[in-house]
Amino acid sequence: MPFIMITVLLDMMSIGIIAPVLPKLIGTFMDSGSGTSMGYGMAQAAFAIAQFFSAPILGGLSDKYGRRPVLLLGLLGMAVNFFVTALATEFWMLIAVRIMGGTVCANIAVANAYVADITQPQDRAKNYGLLGAMFGVGFILGPVTGGLLGDMNIHWPFFLAGSLCLLNCVYGYFVLPESLPQERRRQFHVARANPFAALARLRSLQGVETLMWIMGLSILAQFCLHTSWFLYTEFKFGWSPRDNGLSLFAVGMMAVLVQGGLLRQVQKRMPLHNIVRIGLVSSTIAFFAWGAVPEGWMMYVVIVANVFGYMVQPGLQSVVSNAVDPSRQGESMGAVSSINSVAAVVGPLLGTPLLATVSHYPQGDWHLGAPFYLCAAIQAVAAFIGLRYFARHRHEAQPQRVST
Repeated sequence: MPFIMITVLLDMMSIGIIAPVLPKLIGTFMDSGSGTSMGYGMAQAAFAIAQFFSAPILGGLSDKYGRRPVLLLGLLGMAVNFFVTALATEFWMLIAVRIMGGTVCANIAVANAYVADITQPQDRAKNYGLLGAMFGVGFILGPVTGGLLGDMNIHWPFFLAGSLCLLNCVYGYFVLPESLPQERRRQFHVARANPFAALARLRSLQGVETLMWIMGLSILAQFCLHTSWFLYTEFKFGWSPRDNGLSLFAVGMMAVLVQGGLLRQVQKRMPLHNIVRIGLVSSTIAFFAWGAVPEGWMMYVVIVANVFGYMVQPGLQSVVSNAVDPSRQGESMGAVSSINSVAAVVGPLLGTPLLATVSHYPQGDWHLGAPFYLCAAIQAVAAFIGLRYFARHRHEAQPQRVST
């Protein structure tokens, strides 16, 4: 766990560093707020579409050749992605390199499979929580650094992020051990790497289909929020990259506190299915509140109040992981990553055009929160499905392990 946690920390720091400044960089190629919104959505969707098709392939390759080489490939690809983005002189160059980055990067899927390789089923919720905490630490250190650098020069954060990815790659090459033993490896088949087939195979696992709907809708709401956050706060509150970096600092702090410690304490007193149910409802309220608040400081109040919302994904991830045969963790996590990528494609296509239609409203106007109201509606559907599902499954919702 220490090795993979450090790898994820450095990876998320590099992503967090560019988060506050990517919209600003895209804005240099556009002539209006609505154009920037649409361009930012295109850049996010391009990365996600490439990742949707490549993630099952990379997950399957990690089942055959091991997690380590696939992870190193992704880190090297992300480094190139960041460096070329910083040097891009045309919008099409930025889109092209985003497609390349999405094609080779499956770091999240491989990290999840790595954790599944080295932990027992009963410990996975805890270790996925620790992994989530590393995501949070990365988003504590990354966005603040990127926001401060971006206020001075919008290109500097991309060079720093690329350097961190190279450092991470070197670290992984010399330090990170392989987690998948030879006896648990399996042959790679192109048919299994079809992202749509990978999603379909999850339906054969008892109990997972409904859980994947819940997870997919929740992730869609999150991606819709993520791709709208920076431009929304700029349009509504006049926030700079520094301000957005500080807001992600607050999100990261909450993720660390909740997923790194509080989640384990709550699990001792409350069944996991109740934690997930409360988290789904809490997130629905939080999405609506973020869109409705009239002052920027109120965003922080909602970030802190949404405690149970940070517990949803580790809980659902643990249930899905426990449903899959040990030799297929990479393939299954690749399929889960494909769901993430579908949400990452659809989220920008929903959120940023909606933000573009309301971008002409003045600062502080409630109409600017339209993407967040959409997020709340999507999350409300996930909450409804989750409440019904867990009302019929009052155990820990641990599906039987099935091999297909």
